[in-house]
Amino acid sequence: MIRTFMIRHGKPASTWGEDADPDPGLDAVGHAQAEAAADRLMALPETVRPSRVFASPLRRCRETAEPFARRIGASVEIDPRFGEIPTPAGLSDAERGPWLRTAFTLDWRQIVGDLDYDDWRRAVGAALVERAGAAVFSHFVAINAAVSCATGTDAVMSFRPDHASLTVFGVEDGGLALVERGGEAATQVL
Repeated sequence: MIRTFMIRHGKPASTWGEDADPDPGLDAVGHAQAEAAADRLMALPETVRPSRVFASPLRRCRETAEPFARRIGASVEIDPRFGEIPTPAGLSDAERGPWLRTAFTLDWRQIVGDLDYDDWRRAVGAALVERAGAAVFSHFVAINAAVSCATGTDAVMSFRPDHASLTVFGVEDGGLALVERGGEAATQVL
């Protein structure tokens, strides 16, 4: 079984709707968390340590990935399939939070929006299988989507991955299995 690691981005400089910047980078705590995540990945035995690094296109994920990529001499490869859950068109920043909070209580097929969110979830899982053996720097909801695929559950939220937490998956014969959930956040996402 090939291990694949999904790391939530570090603490951003601002959250959704707080800042005029729609793509904030990390704050000082987030940069320290990115270094700590790189330390944890570097501590893995060489036989399972990722040699490729993928990230969501968003700055907070790219910045979280950089310390590990630098240590292994790799570049951060962007894969939009590991990006944030797409927000329905027409929702304002103020409406996104309530929409997400409602989505967290649902199954993937029940989310209301412009696309089939169950398809989006399956695309995240398929991308993780395709990137077997890599370190993937992503987001709260995308990590939950991968856990859902790996465990065969339909719930949108199965746990609250903390900033820079490391969730471990196994890939074998084209299938995805959850090996270990990352550390959980003590606070709400929104």
